Order: sequence, then C-alpha cells, then structure tokens
Amino acid sequence: MREFVVSVGGVVANRTARHAAPRSLAIAFAGTIAAGFLSVANAAETPRADVDVAPVLVKNIRQWDSFNGRVSAIEAVDVRPRVSGYVESISYREGDEVRRGDVLFTIDPRPYQAALDSAKARLERAQASVVLAKLRDQRAQRLLPSSAVSQEEVDSRHAGYLQSQADVLDAEASVSIANLNLEFTQVRAPIDGRAGRALLTVGNLAVADQTLLTSMVSQDPIYVDFDPDEQSYLRYSALARRGQQGTNGLPVRVGLANEDGYPHSGTVYFVDNKVDPTTGTIRLRAKLRNPDRRFTPGLFARVELADANEAQALLVDDKAVLTDQDRKYVYVLAADNTAQRKDVKLGRTAEGLRVVESGLAPGDKIIIGGLQRIYFSGAPVNPSEVSMVTATKAGAQL
Repeated sequence: MREFVVSVGGVVANRTARHAAPRSLAIAFAGTIAAGFLSVANAAETPRADVDVAPVLVKNIRQWDSFNGRVSAIEAVDVRPRVSGYVESISYREGDEVRRGDVLFTIDPRPYQAALDSAKARLERAQASVVLAKLRDQRAQRLLPSSAVSQEEVDSRHAGYLQSQADVLDAEASVSIANLNLEFTQVRAPIDGRAGRALLTVGNLAVADQTLLTSMVSQDPIYVDFDPDEQSYLRYSALARRGQQGTNGLPVRVGLANEDGYPHSGTVYFVDNKVDPTTGTIRLRAKLRNPDRRFTPGLFARVELADANEAQALLVDDKAVLTDQDRKYVYVLAADNTAQRKDVKLGRTAEGLRVVESGLAPGDKIIIGGLQRIYFSGAPVNPSEVSMVTATKAGAQL
C-alpha cells in the first residue's frame, strides 16, 4: 500500500491511496449525474423551434463535372500570297464574314499578264514548228524507197518531229503556269469564315509564301477545348466502357463568362491520345453549333461534362448542409419531432441540388429552414413540410 503526503497550511498529513481513490470516483460520478440531469432539464425547457422540413429527393439524374475551357475555330488559316508583287487593292471589309473564293486582295497583275502572253506566243511558235517538222518527216519517208535521202536523214527528220511535239507540251505547261500565276494575283478566301484585319495596305510589296496578309477563322460549328484531370478522365472512361460507348459523344454543356448557367449544348468530339504528365490533365474537345455567332475563338468558356448514363441519387438543398470542422452533417426530423444530427458524404451538384453519397436514406425528412434555432442534436422542433425543389427555387430567387 503506497502513501503520499499532503501539506495544508504547513501541516503535513499522510493519506493512503485506498482512502483517496474511492472519494475521487464518487466526486466524478456525482458530477456526471449532475451534468446528465442538467442536459435533460435544458432539453425539457427548450421551446420548440419552428422549422421547414423536406423529404430527401430521390431521382434518376445525370451528374455533371465542371471545367474551364477555351473556344477555338475548327478551321484557322493564315492568308499569304502565292505570287510576289505590289498590293493593288483590298476587296473586303475587315472583320466581315466572307465565303470561300471571295477576292480579298489583288496584286498588280500586269507582269503576270505579260508573262502569260509570252508563254502563249512560245506555244504558237512550237505548234508551227510541229507542222513543219511533220511535213519534213513525211517527205523523207516518201523519198527513202528511191534512195533520194539516206536512212540517217530520215531518222533525223523523224526525231526532229518528235522533239517539236515535246516542245509543244512544254510550251503548254508554261502557259498553264503563267495562267495560274495570273490567277494568284487575286488572293481569295480559302474557307468560309471571318477575315481579320489587313496586315498589308495598298502599295506595299507582298512576297510569295512569306508575307502574311490577314487571317481567317471559321464560325459555325465551333470547338471548345477543356482539360479534365486524370481522375475524372478515368471515371468517365470506366463509365463509358460499362455503357459500351466511347468517351466521344458524351453530352457537354457550355456557358460563356457573361451567361448564367450553361445554355449551350454539344458533344465530345475528340479525346487526346495521352495525358500531360506535367499537369495531370488530358485535352478534350467539344463541338457546338454557333449559328448566332456567340462564340468567338479565344473566349473563356465554362464547360460541364456529363456521365454516360443516368443513375439514382439522393438530393438535398445545399442550405441544409452544415459543417463541423472537416465533417458535413444535416439535421433529420425524428419520429418524436426532434432534430437528429446525421453525418453525410456529399457528391456533386445536380439540378441545383447536392448529391448525398452516404449518410441518408430515402424517406428521411431534412430540416432546411430554421436551422439557426437548433442548438444541439435532439432539440425539439415544430416542423412544417415543404418540397425540396420548391424551397431550392425560392432560395435561388432570394
């Protein structure tokens, strides 16, 4: 048996552990009983709080993930001249939409017209040489039986005739090239789309295949590029495989920076062939219609990507979710009209409500209004039942 010494006002007293321990336990037990009675007394004295309750919404939904993206054109072309020369005129209004084949710039055509005329003259000369060479070849063929000409002369004249035919083909090719160069003095739109500002004004020298005259981008349809993280990509790929459908074709919703929600819809058009190891993301591309020209290449866009299939989910209003350090919880209406705390695990948002992955069951009634009057789990309440969807819309309007 161990002893200890207690000093009070200079008086030393010896106590044994067997006398001290029972007394400490008695004091602690009495304190616990007193706290319990106090809690019961508080609960009994607490007035019933008026609260709004709504049953958990059970619904088949398609869940969406949000990403940031950029608008890009399906076709984008830098317009450059195919022949060199001085710009003679600009035939479009900067920023306007043009059709494929419309003339944008005209380069001084006079040197190329002269080159075409010269090529045509050489062609005519070659054609005349063919006629003469043919006559000489035929004449030699007739004189050969009488030995009026040698076999060597006959062969020479026949070769000259064949050579003159080749000269005609060469001259014809020169005419075609000269004609093309003359056509290239009119710089035409290579695609349907919007033309940018003219980077070269009238009177400046344009160098073939080098000088940038303007740029063009197509308008409808349009691409929206975004980069899901690796985990999202793996989840969507797994869902797509289970649904026997590739990631391509998944529905996409898009909203611009000045728009509420996601008013534009499209589908996934392209999935890159590798994940960027530096960012842990993969490039996806959605394709959308753009008839009213709301989308302009380079704009920031908010993108939502949907699961392949619908699934049943439990939905609650975000206003009902409270936070206790790192835990999320809600108050559920018990059978005795008391508010009972339940910890929950939350998922993504869907249709303005929050998906509850665990912690609740169908039929649970969640307190969504009057939460500020509930101070502890088990508090008595006076419930008024409302619809989860109606309450959410009313909160959004406020």
